[in-house]
Amino acid sequence: MKLCVRNATHLEASVDLFVAEGRIVTMTPSGSQPVPEGCEILDAKGLLLMPSLVDAHAHLREPGQEYKEDIASGLAAAAQGGFGTVMCMANTVPVNDTASVTRFMMDRARASHPHGPHLRPIAAATMGLKGEEMPQFGEMREAGCVAVSNDGKPVANTELLRRIMEYAADFGMTFIDHCEDPHLGHGWMMNEGELSGLLGVKGQPAAGEAIQAARDILLAECLGLPVHIAHVSSAMTLDVISWGKSRGVKVTAETCPHYLLLDESAIGNYDTAAKVSPPLRRPEDRAALLRGLVDGTLDILATDHAPHASHEKDSTLDVALFGFTGLDLALSLTWGLVLDGGLKEADLHRLWCHAPGRIFDVPVNAFSPGDPADFFLWDPVQKWPANRGNMRSKSLNTPFLGRELVGRVRHHFIGGEKVV
Repeated sequence: MKLCVRNATHLEASVDLFVAEGRIVTMTPSGSQPVPEGCEILDAKGLLLMPSLVDAHAHLREPGQEYKEDIASGLAAAAQGGFGTVMCMANTVPVNDTASVTRFMMDRARASHPHGPHLRPIAAATMGLKGEEMPQFGEMREAGCVAVSNDGKPVANTELLRRIMEYAADFGMTFIDHCEDPHLGHGWMMNEGELSGLLGVKGQPAAGEAIQAARDILLAECLGLPVHIAHVSSAMTLDVISWGKSRGVKVTAETCPHYLLLDESAIGNYDTAAKVSPPLRRPEDRAALLRGLVDGTLDILATDHAPHASHEKDSTLDVALFGFTGLDLALSLTWGLVLDGGLKEADLHRLWCHAPGRIFDVPVNAFSPGDPADFFLWDPVQKWPANRGNMRSKSLNTPFLGRELVGRVRHHFIGGEKVV
């Protein structure tokens, strides 16, 4: 297939894009080159041209919990949301701790979405996520895994964590850590602070995240190996990461759209829709995270897409499960930050595409000749409500449900094939 996208806007410049055999051929100023013969033409006037995004942190639930989400529905949500690559966590049933589980997931992805989005599984750091023994990372890498994580169950044994980081690095896989002291604030339901005291709800102090991040950074410095800090929620953790980077430690970090747009007040009426791990923090933390994205302390954005069935969230605060869906909404939510002036369009390209591609060594599109033709056309002014009719995930557990959002994917191509 040969495709010519004409009159698109890429970082404020009007461009024409020529695609052939699944690759970028040229991107030139609009009208500067004749349309190649035999080309399908798509007029993209008024639309923004963006590279397909990479979500470095998602939960697709298959195998084992398909009532919440399956690989087909999760990747459909990804395609609609502008994501060309999804890295999925290992907390499936059974856990993704063997090459056979990884291969099953890859087969399901290819069968349901032969042209993409591409699934890049994350291997369990320990068997069954139990924190006791390591899987065969080499076999899992060969089967398709691109990173290693114990997901929401931090590895308490530092000696074991050292071995995990060393063994994973032998196969070119970075360790991703959910940073949380497993004992500090055990049984928490929200951020620890004045509001949790007023509500009479057990909270988790921000120090619980920062302490674990500090341990990981010190260990990474000792070993000379990379470590990636997942879903940073607090200013205190930002300080620890900044300190590590100032020492030359190979530490990278992410945050999620909900930590930039919501704070602990969202749970103020015991609203289980706002229960997430790590918890929503103070307004000061939210502002610090946005600054961290701009100044480079935080390297990427990720969704932490965590679908749950309605009965698992429609409960009391102590029983409701943690987590939000995000693949359908993430880019529109962060586009709102561009409209508000907190981020620039170029920041979204960096945070959602180029930086995660570099950190986890997955191919991305920089619109250079030969790059994969993974891109989408974005309507920057289209308004749409976050509801069942507009979302592809099986689950709707998000505090943004019902909100009117701005910005929508109009066309999405992966490997030059149209997927939306």
